[in-house]
Amino acid sequence: MRPKIMNDLVEDAVRIVERGKERGVTIRIMGAIAVRIHCQEFQHLLSAMEREITDMDFMTLSRFKKDIRDLLQNFGFVANERFISWHGKNRHIYNHEKLGAKVDVFFDKLEMCHTIDFRERLEYDFPTITLADLLLEKMQIVRLTEKDIKDTIVLLREHEIGTTENETVNYKYISSILADDWGFYYTVVNNLEKVRFSLDGYDALTNIDRSCVRERITKLIKYIDDEPKSLSWRLRAKVGIKKRWYTEVDEVR
Repeated sequence: MRPKIMNDLVEDAVRIVERGKERGVTIRIMGAIAVRIHCQEFQHLLSAMEREITDMDFMTLSRFKKDIRDLLQNFGFVANERFISWHGKNRHIYNHEKLGAKVDVFFDKLEMCHTIDFRERLEYDFPTITLADLLLEKMQIVRLTEKDIKDTIVLLREHEIGTTENETVNYKYISSILADDWGFYYTVVNNLEKVRFSLDGYDALTNIDRSCVRERITKLIKYIDDEPKSLSWRLRAKVGIKKRWYTEVDEVR
């Protein structure tokens, strides 16, 4: 995708959130655009690794469904009525012919390989979801793609692991979520290891970049492992991967 079109998508995503705020509609940016917004200092790594943006992803609340339709149509996006008729309870898709872009809008929860509940967390950051939620969004994907690896590398290169939501990856929130769900835990920790293993494969990264990301992954995994686990987590851990621990995305679709 040409840089100008990619920049247009980022700018339009921010404008959509800002327009929503003016109308009293809570909507936040997810995915690759959110990573770019948060990673200004190391955004050049995304370009060097040829990480393109082809669509927009948003999270909002169910009570804003009608408002979201009106909001996006005002920006030239056309609803995919067939998709919405099947999946409209949890997700809408819109398309923009001029930009050649697709918009995914999720309501209340991201229900993919694993489920992330946003109903109490959308006000914690603006104009995107929080960094912790953004990391979980990437790491919940069982069949991790290269684009998600690139986003995670840059996200962890830019941001410290800490205990707040302010430009920090909140390990307390992540650890608490994963301590109650062994399947989610297993996917996230394995994906973090995959990201760590992949670092030597990107020439765009300096040794300092690799060292920083490795250190933050190691720190995050330790915090996750140290968090006391629930009884349901411990019982499910005994079963392990003999039983499928995630939802097939095709089933969601």
